[in-house]
Amino acid sequence: MAELLIDKKHDENRQGEAFAPKELINNSFEKKFYIESYGCAMNFADSEVIASILQKEGFGITPRFEDADMIFINTCSIREKAEITVRKRLTEFRKMKKQNPGLLVGVLGCMAERLKSKFLEEEKLVDIVVGPDAYRTLPWLIEEAESGQKGVNVLLSREETYGDISPIRLNSNGVTAFVSIMRGCNNMCSFCVVPFTRGRERSRDADSIIKECVELFNEGYREVTLLGQNVDSYQWVDSSDNSVVSFANLLEKVARISPLLRVRFSTSHPKDITDEVLFTIKKYDNICKYIHLPVQSGSTKILQMMNRTYTREWYISKVNRIREILPGCGLSTDSITGFCGETEEDHQQTLSLFEYCEYDLAYMYFYSERPGTLAERRFEDDVPLEVKKRRLQEVVALHRIHSLKSMERDLGKTFKVLIEGNSKKSDEHWNGRTDHNKMVVFPKTRNLEKGDYVDVFIESCTGGTLIGKIKD
Repeated sequence: MAELLIDKKHDENRQGEAFAPKELINNSFEKKFYIESYGCAMNFADSEVIASILQKEGFGITPRFEDADMIFINTCSIREKAEITVRKRLTEFRKMKKQNPGLLVGVLGCMAERLKSKFLEEEKLVDIVVGPDAYRTLPWLIEEAESGQKGVNVLLSREETYGDISPIRLNSNGVTAFVSIMRGCNNMCSFCVVPFTRGRERSRDADSIIKECVELFNEGYREVTLLGQNVDSYQWVDSSDNSVVSFANLLEKVARISPLLRVRFSTSHPKDITDEVLFTIKKYDNICKYIHLPVQSGSTKILQMMNRTYTREWYISKVNRIREILPGCGLSTDSITGFCGETEEDHQQTLSLFEYCEYDLAYMYFYSERPGTLAERRFEDDVPLEVKKRRLQEVVALHRIHSLKSMERDLGKTFKVLIEGNSKKSDEHWNGRTDHNKMVVFPKTRNLEKGDYVDVFIESCTGGTLIGKIKD
């Protein structure tokens, strides 16, 4: 399994914030809910499904927790830091309940499934606990909580995909949107809690995915990101003719909606991404030439302990194949330093792999043991914290060099950029992304709007942003 992390560097979403488009804020609703999301892109997509379920039942959304009758936190269990943040937030909301006893507080998502008893009994922090597969029952659980009972449902499902629910786009800029294509994970990576909190892998039916993407395009969206813990293992059987839709087939179906609809996806597992997928990306100009390919470690020994089911050599050969079929393809990764048993030699192998791949973007963390994982049961967390942090800083420092080099390679080139909105620093500038997922900032010298494509000539850069001007 690979994390579907929010891109903090490019600020696609901000963890812990609740977004509510103005058109969704309706003061006529009798009761209002507020929702915060933490962690991965899948959690943010889930919050949009939750908002749709609640609004259909007559609840209104508010962007201010002070105005809410119900506060929900959609949680992440990937790392200890995320759990600490959520606990701190719940403690703050518990103080609010003392002034407003009717206020309901709920924990949703991965932490809800894993820590239900602690939240409900030991710490008495929440009134409602709902796991990732039980969001449809939330309206009934709210009724239970309002009657003084605890509303709890953390049952996992082998069928639930929420494929029939049209998400309310809470976290979008009106141009880009997440579309969930599958849930759960069958890869039992020893460091990862997702298979235990999100259940087994199941693919959403292709027809509902295409329908959602078409609706988004008709509403003005110009980019979709297909989400799954491991999108390459997507597989759906069409009952009408028993044909099998693979991930490559699905990519093609979405790409053919319109050449004006950009298609991205996350996340790929190195053992599963196929040549068929790569050639499909090559075939369609509107499928972005950018692949997130988590490596986690550059050491085959550590990869085996992580149960990643590939070797260092296999990963490198996959990177080579991507660059052979898709020259110039953007490449990003995840890495974990200080995993159980990691030696200095193992760490040096990770650094050398980073040197070989020269990733455009990387999400880098030191290992934190998660309760209930295979690693917790099998291995000793024996790398001292100060060593983990030092190794992480070495990986980060190396990646910064590569990231800047990647940006500098684009100087003097022209890219088609999808405008996403105003620059954060100036309303006189637009920002948008290239096909390769690089953020571009440029002056507003033409009468353009969000969602337009424009050719931008790159004049300068920072380590994380290209700076240019609209090409004459």
